[in-house]
Amino acid sequence: MSTHTISPDILDPVATRTAVDSVLCEFLENQRKNSGQRQLTRLVELLEEFMVGGKRIRPILTVLGWQAAGGENDLTAVVRVAAALEMFHAFALIHDDIMDDSDTRRGRPTIHRILAGKRGDERAERFGIGGAMLLGDLAFAWSDDLLHTAGLTPAQSAAVLPLLTEMRTEVMLGQYLDLRATGELTDDVDATLTVNRYKTAKYTIERPLHIGAALAGADARTLAACTAFALPLGEAFQLRDDLLGVYGDVRDTGKSRLDDLRAGKNTTLVALALRAGGPAQRARLRTLIGDPGLDETGAEEVRALFEATGARDAVERMIDDRYRRALRVLDTAPFTAAAVTALTHLSATATTRKS
Repeated sequence: MSTHTISPDILDPVATRTAVDSVLCEFLENQRKNSGQRQLTRLVELLEEFMVGGKRIRPILTVLGWQAAGGENDLTAVVRVAAALEMFHAFALIHDDIMDDSDTRRGRPTIHRILAGKRGDERAERFGIGGAMLLGDLAFAWSDDLLHTAGLTPAQSAAVLPLLTEMRTEVMLGQYLDLRATGELTDDVDATLTVNRYKTAKYTIERPLHIGAALAGADARTLAACTAFALPLGEAFQLRDDLLGVYGDVRDTGKSRLDDLRAGKNTTLVALALRAGGPAQRARLRTLIGDPGLDETGAEEVRALFEATGARDAVERMIDDRYRRALRVLDTAPFTAAAVTALTHLSATATTRKS
């Protein structure tokens, strides 16, 4: 385990990212040095490149959960656990890109596209997908390695491991529900919000807060306040993500704004448009969304239909409503004052972001 000193400024998000990146870089460098296998070195390099540019929101929330529960001890173990969550997230993203058949992530080619190379034949495509799956699996295994070398006390391990298991189960369920709904467009808004809750709200916001708070010995009341804050904010975060997937600038998001439309993602935005639209509008949406050959002209028509049906404005109102609900929780939450300030700022950033 690393023994380098953690800066007292770690409670600043930029400092958290720096500290977590340092742990990840040191860990991957050790894997490279100790492997003795040239091909494993190539996989380490791919993973290093893939992880550059991430927002590190889960590590930041892990540290904020620790702070919210009054954590006062050395932060070295907390940061290593936070790094383990980021390594797990790399696994989740690599596999997500395969399932979504995405070409880009963070402005760069996805792992399966890199491994497939430029030949474009079936054998190369199969190798790219298989290799990316294995690299994702490796990231999953290494997330456990980071966790189990964090130097946790028996009490911390007993508190954190069940939460980590629940987080992993929830995100897999959310991914499954999302995969099952893709290409099957419906106006069932509640179903889309259920996907959002498991795939994003619990995975991105609630469980990292829980894990950080548990490391500080949080009681049931503190964990309940984490949930009450996290779920509405997490839903707002995903709703913003849905809008960015259609309206975002690729220079900010690093991802094509055609991917979700071509894949036929049944987002809350889509469900609201189908619910509010007339017969002709619904028919046109069903024709365009899910068309793998959809071009920018067709996408502009979809955006116009989202505007005409009021779906885009409705999603913005839902984001604002959930943002305000999350802030109201902070008014009475048993968190430290510094954590309340940081979480208030994070809430605004998460709901107004451009990437």
